[in-house]
Amino acid sequence: MQATVYGLAGSHPVKAAMAMLDFKGIPARRRDLVNVVDRPLLRAMGFPERTVPAMKIDRRKVQTSRAIARALDELVPEPPLFPADPDRRAAVEDAERWGDEVLQPVPRRLAWSAFKRDRSGLRSFLEGPVMGIPPALAAATAAPLIHGSARIHSATEDAMRADLISLPALVAQVDDLIANGVIGGQGPNAADFQILSSVRLLTCFDDFEALLRGRPATERARALFPDFPGRVPPVFPAELVAAPAVAEG
Repeated sequence: MQATVYGLAGSHPVKAAMAMLDFKGIPARRRDLVNVVDRPLLRAMGFPERTVPAMKIDRRKVQTSRAIARALDELVPEPPLFPADPDRRAAVEDAERWGDEVLQPVPRRLAWSAFKRDRSGLRSFLEGPVMGIPPALAAATAAPLIHGSARIHSATEDAMRADLISLPALVAQVDDLIANGVIGGQGPNAADFQILSSVRLLTCFDDFEALLRGRPATERARALFPDFPGRVPPVFPAELVAAPAVAEG
């Protein structure tokens, strides 16, 4: 059994999917598509939705990190991504849903907001060719795609401000999930991959180093995703980055 995962450079849900495949011991190939044009390409390949990660495995086409987690548990039950105990499973599924619907969009929007201001860090997220385009060339010609992706993901000025204000509380909630044993245990579950991939992307921002330093969320994210290339230099207004850090303390 082998999987092929179609994704986008720097995508934290794609990183989550690849890590879950590795956790299951399933060999996987990754194929990065071009932002914006990935949507029609996925439809052309027979995927019903316009989102990544998109996975082909065992004659199946599966999309979204949450659907992939369930498909992997069906195909390879051990080690499990969901606890057998119904109450514990419900807690993991609730956390996974929060990680997908609430937390996951925040670092994505902030990344596109950052690249609109300074795209010098974009090259650091490109791990290999993007649809055959060498990373250096892909980064050099990315300006239109950055603005297109920012529109698709609603990375507006107002969204940036709201995300920066909400960020300390979101990271604190991850710490709470770890303290309560929902994630961060001896064996990772689906919520670990879903949530900690988002935290790991946040660690790539120089602007958030003070907020994330020494946090359980940061420690767990780095342990689960030790290889996570990319760096975003300071780009956000100092008062927007500093104010949430004061509120958190």
